[in-house]
Amino acid sequence: MNGLDWAVLIGYFGVMVAIGVWSHKRVDDVSDFFTAGGKMPWWLSGISHHMSGYSAVMFTGYAGIAYTYGVTSFVTWSFPIALGIAIGSKLFAPRINRLRSRLHVASPLEYLKNRYDLKTQQALAWSGMLLKIVDVGAKWAAIATLLSVFTGISLNQGILITGGITAIYCTIGGLWADALTELGQFVIQLLAGIAMFIAVVLKLNDKGIGFFGAWDEPELQGHGEPLVGPYGTVFLLAFLFIKLFEYNGGMLNQAQRYMATANAHEAERSARLSAILWLVWPVVLFFPMWMSPLLVESQKTDGSDSYGLMTEQLLPHGLLGLVIVGFFSHTMAMCSSDANAIAAVFTRDCAPVVWRRARSWSQGQGLRVARITTVVFLGLSMAAATQVNSPTFKDIITVVIRWVAGLMGPMAIPMMLGLLRPFRRSGPTAALTSWSMGLLAFWLVNYPISWKVDVPLQYQVSIPLAVSLILYILVGFIKPEDTPERLAIIEKINTDGDGAAAAAIPTPVGGVEDVIGTKVKD
Repeated sequence: MNGLDWAVLIGYFGVMVAIGVWSHKRVDDVSDFFTAGGKMPWWLSGISHHMSGYSAVMFTGYAGIAYTYGVTSFVTWSFPIALGIAIGSKLFAPRINRLRSRLHVASPLEYLKNRYDLKTQQALAWSGMLLKIVDVGAKWAAIATLLSVFTGISLNQGILITGGITAIYCTIGGLWADALTELGQFVIQLLAGIAMFIAVVLKLNDKGIGFFGAWDEPELQGHGEPLVGPYGTVFLLAFLFIKLFEYNGGMLNQAQRYMATANAHEAERSARLSAILWLVWPVVLFFPMWMSPLLVESQKTDGSDSYGLMTEQLLPHGLLGLVIVGFFSHTMAMCSSDANAIAAVFTRDCAPVVWRRARSWSQGQGLRVARITTVVFLGLSMAAATQVNSPTFKDIITVVIRWVAGLMGPMAIPMMLGLLRPFRRSGPTAALTSWSMGLLAFWLVNYPISWKVDVPLQYQVSIPLAVSLILYILVGFIKPEDTPERLAIIEKINTDGDGAAAAAIPTPVGGVEDVIGTKVKD
């Protein structure tokens, strides 16, 4: 990097902070901070939903998969996400929007107290927050790894820089700041991705390699196969189910994008736009990674430095800075949205249970606590980032695939399936059994069993999901707990009724109990 690249990077950071300051004016209460008051346009929600699913892990961990295996990086990652969101646009997006518009909640988990019980809500809330600390920590480590390639600064310095800038704009501006910065980041990503795509095509031409003929080169032998190595059919099917839950609300930050739109129809349109972007745009981003074995030789065994090496060699200064900004934009988009979601969960779901004073917070006090919680979460995730590559967490892609994907099923199944009428018989017993046994299955296949038997990756991520799903359905059938109060909540989530408009979110003391007072009428 030279002075021009640094100017681009510093300018980007300045714009992000400026957006946060401007968005601060639009945040008057907790509703604005967590759900944009239900006033976000569907197209902005869709772009924000799309961007909040990226991070620099794509340019490190998934770049390594692309370098080693080829197109399976797309087939087993972005394609399942696109298909999962497309299914979720009908199945989950409208229902999650009704959590805000009909139940008047600010956190995606807030409704669980009445859908199941307080114990279930707290189990999912606390375990979900812990998982997100690890997940976001991996994202900080990924962007810091890339930054060290270009600048030579240490991993911890990179984590501190990116986390600190993100903390400023997302803390003062809330979800509005997240969405608006993600819009700007999408534009940057578009320019940087196209620049890298063109640079790789021109370099291949210089080597006498055609656009389509590249796949015949010896270095790319087998790289056109959709499912190779540890990424087989079982892995693909498991990932499809995982991403169906994860990217439609299981990771909480995506659920907020659906909640932020005006109504259920707008949430559905938002999801469809995100699905289209996930299907089309990653192909442009992945193409240079697929071609990387022809252009660079990775210095790491997992190939995670291949994309960084390629950008340094192919792009002139200025454009190099733009691509580096693109790396930052991915990570900061996801991490800021996660921080906002976790702040919502803590402020709305956890604090009122463990702290009596929290039950009587005013809107102003709740907003201040939300901002403090955002900073604390980011700090904890940055601390976790320093432990990536340790014996416990291992490398970045292991954290993202094994830990996050493996734990997503137990966390998300009670939350997501609890929205749907066919699972109305499943109550708190089914939810807690599904959650706890899924976590136990994750621990068994990743540690005690894998110490003695080499458990394939596809089973490490699929077995916890399968255990949670089967137990949730089975226990609900054996011990149905579909009380009239729970059925009333499910009906409110599944019908627009009188089309009640969004309302100001009440204080946490009553939660959804304050707005659910009648039984469903036949």
